[in-house]
Amino acid sequence: MILSNALVKTLTAKIPIMKTQLSTKEMAVLNFLSLNDVDKLTKMLNDAHSEEWLTYYQCWIGAILMEGPKKKEIKPELFILANQELNHALLIKQRMLELGITPIHNPSKTKKMPRCQTPINPYIEVILNQNLEKEGTAIQMYKEIADFTLRKDQKTHQLAIRILNEELQHALDIEKWLTDIQLAKVKLKMPSVANHFAIDV
Repeated sequence: MILSNALVKTLTAKIPIMKTQLSTKEMAVLNFLSLNDVDKLTKMLNDAHSEEWLTYYQCWIGAILMEGPKKKEIKPELFILANQELNHALLIKQRMLELGITPIHNPSKTKKMPRCQTPINPYIEVILNQNLEKEGTAIQMYKEIADFTLRKDQKTHQLAIRILNEELQHALDIEKWLTDIQLAKVKLKMPSVANHFAIDV
């Protein structure tokens, strides 16, 4: 069941207190989502929330552990990126609460296990490539949320687009850092990444 725009306006105009007293599914109906849609969106947002928290940790610990060329220049930038991922998690949580959805705070309880990796090899290129891979999955994840909420839940759609654009910028930043490292290695005549910190990852 999807309520018409006119009916939603009538309900909220005549009973302004009603919206804050609705259940999760009823609240979603007033936000132009069907009952099936809200179940799917709940899962998508919980997955995104878990991913962002773990990505924050991945970036943060990676910045602490990283070794290699351009470390001094890239380390503070990776900390900034980590804080932006943390902000994504907080934005997703805020939107979930607005929809009446209770966030799952234990990532292992989400149906789809988070795809974030804990750095094992501290070499800077390994860490950055792991983060670049994560940005790719995040871009796909927010594209799916944006597509799903289009013309159904405009506020969540706009949030997904905002975060998607930031994830795209993160990917561009990491690619630039990797290029800078390659240029530095050429100048210093350093060996390839495979010869650094030979740890099985």
